[in-house]
Amino acid sequence: MEQTTSLMSLMIVVGIAFLIPILLHHLKLRALPVVVAEIVAGLIIGKSGFNIVTDDPWLNLLSLLGFIYLMFLSGVEIDFNSFSGKSKQRKGEPNPLIISLIIFVAILLLSFVFSFILVMLGFVSEPYLMTLIIATISLGVVMPVLKEKKLMKTGIGQTILLVTVISDFVTMILLAVYLSALSKDFTKMLFLIVFFVLVFVTYILAKRFSNRGLFALISKGTVQLGTRAVFALILLFVVLSETLGVENILGAFLAGVIVSLLMPDRDFAHQLDTFGYGFLIPIFFVMVGVNLDLWKLFADPKVFLLIPLLLMMIFLSKMVPSLILKKWYPWPNVVGAGLLISATLSLVIAASTIALQMNIINEQMHGALILVAILSCLVFPVLFNKVYPKEEERNTVVSIIGANHVTLPVAHDLLKSGYEIKMFASIKPDDTNRELKRENGKNIPVIDIELTVSSLTDNGAFEADIIVFGSMDDEANIRLAKHAQLIGIQRIITRVETPDHENIHVEQEGMVLFSTLYASRTLLKALIEHPTAVELITQDDDSIHEIRMDNPHYHDRLLRELPLPINILILRIYRGESFIIPHGNTQVQQGDRLLVSGNAEDIHSLKEKFEY
Repeated sequence: MEQTTSLMSLMIVVGIAFLIPILLHHLKLRALPVVVAEIVAGLIIGKSGFNIVTDDPWLNLLSLLGFIYLMFLSGVEIDFNSFSGKSKQRKGEPNPLIISLIIFVAILLLSFVFSFILVMLGFVSEPYLMTLIIATISLGVVMPVLKEKKLMKTGIGQTILLVTVISDFVTMILLAVYLSALSKDFTKMLFLIVFFVLVFVTYILAKRFSNRGLFALISKGTVQLGTRAVFALILLFVVLSETLGVENILGAFLAGVIVSLLMPDRDFAHQLDTFGYGFLIPIFFVMVGVNLDLWKLFADPKVFLLIPLLLMMIFLSKMVPSLILKKWYPWPNVVGAGLLISATLSLVIAASTIALQMNIINEQMHGALILVAILSCLVFPVLFNKVYPKEEERNTVVSIIGANHVTLPVAHDLLKSGYEIKMFASIKPDDTNRELKRENGKNIPVIDIELTVSSLTDNGAFEADIIVFGSMDDEANIRLAKHAQLIGIQRIITRVETPDHENIHVEQEGMVLFSTLYASRTLLKALIEHPTAVELITQDDDSIHEIRMDNPHYHDRLLRELPLPINILILRIYRGESFIIPHGNTQVQQGDRLLVSGNAEDIHSLKEKFEY
C-alpha cells in the first residue's frame, strides 16, 4: 500500500511538471520562468495548499537527484570561452571581461555591507552566508532572457552574461569554502583542498581519455558512452565530496564544470539538458513548493518586513554596480542590466537548504529566502523586458580585405542584397588598380591602408559579422585570418591560391578557405553535371537563403507543424556537420540551419519568426 501511495504522489508531481509548460504557453505567460511556476504549483498541492502530496521516500530521493543534477547543469552552462577575452567589442565599448569583473567585485562588497545591516537589525546571525545569497545571480534565468532579446552577441549582453557566469562560479566555490570554515575544523579544510586536487587530477585524466579515437568510436549507437561517463562522473564527485565532508552540490557543480571544459559539443549538452529539465529537475522544484509552509512562515511578523527588505537589497546590490555601464550605454540599457542580474534562484535555494540542515537558519528564514528568490524571478525579468529598449535590426556587416576582380563584384552584389560592406586595400598607383577604381565607381569606398593588424584594427576592419581576406597575398591572408580568429570573429573566409600553402593547417584552425582556381573547377563541373542546380543558386532573385532556427518555441517541433508560408520550400536542414533531407515528420531543433527557397518577402517573414 505504501508503494502504491508513493507511485500516486510521483504520478501527481510528474503530471504537474508535464502540464505547467503547456499552461504557460496557452496563457501566453512567456515572461514567467517555468521553474517558478513549478514551485508555485508545489505550493498549491503541498503544505501551503491542499496537502495532496506529502513527504515520501521516493519523491525525496528523486528530488535530491534533481537538486544534484541542477547543480551539475549549472556547471555545464558555464562557457569558459567567455573568459578568453576573445569576445567581440565595437568602438566605444568596454572590454566585457574586465568590466564584468569590476561589477562582480562591487556586487560582492555591497552584498557584504547589506548582510551586516541585516545582522544589526537582528534578522540573521551569519553575515558571510547572506553575502553569498545576496550576491548570487541565476544563470538559468538570465541566459534565456538574453537570447530572447538577441543580446548574446552585443557588448552589453556579453557583460551581463559574464557577470552572471562569474557570480555563479565564484559564489558556489565560496559557499563550499565558507561551509568548511564554519566547522572550525582544520581537517575539514584540508579535505576540501584534497577534494579540489582530486577534481583537477580527474580533469587531466578525463581530458587525455576523451581525446582518444576509441572514446568517439564506442560512443555511437546504443552504447552512448558519453552519457554513461557523465553520470558516473556526477556520482563519483558527489560520493567523493560527501566522503571528504564537502557539500555534495560542489561535487555535482564541478562535475558540470569538467563536462563544460571537455565537451564543447552543444548537441551533447542539449541531451543532458533534456534529461534534467525533462524529468529530475521539475520534481525538485515542485517538491520545494510542496515542503514550503507559507502559513507557518507568515506567522512570524518579522518575515513581512524581511522579504521586501531582502528583495530591495538584492536589487540595489546589482543596480548600483551596474551604474558604471552608464559611461558607455544609455540609461534604459543600464537600468535593464541591473534589473536582469537581480534575478536569483537556484543557488539561493541550495544555500538556504544547506543552511537549514546545518541549523544556521530556521525554517522561517529558509522559507523567506526561497520566497524572495521566487519573487526576484517573477519581478525583475518582467521589468527588464519593459525597460530595456528593443534592439534595432541592423544589416550584416561584411569586411572585405583586398580590392580586386574577385572581391569587388561580390561586394557590389552583397550591397544590393542589403549587407553593409567595408572594403580595405593597399592601393598602388598602377594600371591594374586604376582599372579597379573605374570598375568600382563610387558605390563602395575602398579604404587605402597597409594590410597589417594594427592598421586594420584602427580602421574598424575587425568590427564585422563576417570578414573576408581576399587579397592576392596568401601569407597576409592567412596571418590576418589567424588574428581575426584569435579575437573571436565567428565567420572568417580566407583566400589561398597557392596549392598546398598551409592549407591543412588553416583548415584545422576552422577557417573557411576559397581559391578562384578551385571555385572555377567546381563551378564548371557543376554546370556539366547539374546545370539546373547552378541556375537555382546563381539567379539574382534572392530565392534561396539560409535561416538559423534560434527560436526555442519551435524546438523539437515537426516540420509540418511549423508556420511556413505557402510559397516556402525547405530544401535541406543542416545540423552540426551533417545534413537532413526534410519531410513532414522531421523534427526541427534549436541551432539548425535551414536552406529555404521562396520569394524574398516570405523568407524575410520566416527569418523574423525563426531567428528570434
